[in-house]
Amino acid sequence: MQHYVPADWAVLVLELVPALTFGLAGERAARAAEHWPRWLRILLPVVCALPYVYISIMHQVFLWRWLALYASLPVVVAWLLARAAAADPEQRGNWRDAIILLALGVPVDLRWFESAWPNGLAGLGKLLLVDAGLYGFVVIRRLRGTGFDFHFRWRDWKTGLRELAFFAPIVIGLGLALGFLQPHVNTPRPSMVLTWAYIFVFVAVPEELFFRAWVQNLLEKRFCSWSAFRPTTSSPGTSQPDPTTASRAARITALVITSVLFGLSHFNKRSPTFNWRYVLLATIAGIFYGRAWRQDRRVPASAITHASVDTIWTLWF
Repeated sequence: MQHYVPADWAVLVLELVPALTFGLAGERAARAAEHWPRWLRILLPVVCALPYVYISIMHQVFLWRWLALYASLPVVVAWLLARAAAADPEQRGNWRDAIILLALGVPVDLRWFESAWPNGLAGLGKLLLVDAGLYGFVVIRRLRGTGFDFHFRWRDWKTGLRELAFFAPIVIGLGLALGFLQPHVNTPRPSMVLTWAYIFVFVAVPEELFFRAWVQNLLEKRFCSWSAFRPTTSSPGTSQPDPTTASRAARITALVITSVLFGLSHFNKRSPTFNWRYVLLATIAGIFYGRAWRQDRRVPASAITHASVDTIWTLWF
């Protein structure tokens, strides 16, 4: 069992503070930052390097190149998103958004930065990237419609558990047929609630933030903007688009593409080669996570579905 020292826990709490702040008072934080000088808003994320400095020195793994990375990458994220906000005030999606999402997502998926951290603490590096992304999209980009709001509502649970009920029979049946799932007995006990909570905070919320609040959200905006300028033949003799049809098509397209990307992000999970079974099942899961998010555009709803699926898999398959 991994042994963590008090400093490790302190850094974890420190990294969770920004996420908690943006989840409970993101709009207030963004409005407050508007009064800061532009240079301060862009350079402030350099503080993301401090957790790495502290942990790496404590565990004697400090390297200057990693310090340079963690000091510069969050600042570059803020700078690019500031440029995106200026170039795309309508928030239809900008090429800079795509670059930021690649810069935040690919290194995590391919584990490029894990060697910077002591054994068992690579998750702290992932949280740093989450904090950098949150600061950029909430404070700098002011991205609307993300649903990263953790004032829980009963409707979040209703939506999340509804999608779980729809998805569970599909994934269990297909997973067993493919030989991907191996059921085993695990007697229900109170500690399973803690397992669910851990998965919710450290797995479901970061992934739902990335894939639904950012990727699916921005894809919807981009496809809706394209549809708005594309003539349709819905009404004979006219070339006016049908907004309802265009919006629905954009939402479905964004959902499908995001789900495929979500599935592909699992290609190297539990296998040294391309794990096509995992990719297939994760893609299908992404459809239901995306449906939960877009119901009310709420990350808590999709994270409830996601955490519940992962918990069931962890405990019984």
